[in-house]
Amino acid sequence: MSQTTDKLIKDIEKLSVLELAELVKALEEKFGVTAAAPVAAVAAANPAQSGAGAAPAEEQTSFTVIIKDGGPTKIAVIKALREINPNLGLKEAKDLSEKPGAVIAENVNKAAADEAKAKLTAAGATVELK
Repeated sequence: MSQTTDKLIKDIEKLSVLELAELVKALEEKFGVTAAAPVAAVAAANPAQSGAGAAPAEEQTSFTVIIKDGGPTKIAVIKALREINPNLGLKEAKDLSEKPGAVIAENVNKAAADEAKAKLTAAGATVELK
């Protein structure tokens, strides 16, 4: 690689996640491209990671959040469940936290699914996105 490329990589390594996201957005706006296209190309170029010979699938847009294990901190998990779904009563949230495989949120977008997973994981639960 050239010295310019090496220097750029070293500078990018020093950025925080927020700064990196801002950089990507600025580059997309400046050059009229999206960062999503190269990701799909990489997945198609490397079939071992994307499903060994399977045709490249479309990016998933709808997710289901499933609690695998409530973990040792039940009260924190119950609070997180009630933050995610304010319509849940205390008993319903407790029942969900104790039921492995319980669906917490269904047909939600990536951001909402990631947020729910982050809250539950921080509370001590084991969560899966499908």
